[in-house]
Amino acid sequence: MEKVYKTMRNAGVCSIVVGIIILAAGIAAGTMSIISGAVLLKRKSNITF
Repeated sequence: MEKVYKTMRNAGVCSIVVGIIILAAGIAAGTMSIISGAVLLKRKSNITF
């Protein structure tokens, strides 16, 4: 039974770590997208076609 508990613990820890990594990547991607959009809006008057 101890082996089952250790396996469950390891799976739980792995899930938490993966969740934190995905959360951090999502926040970073969102921030970069907002900054990029703001820069485009700021410089839209310099665009000529």
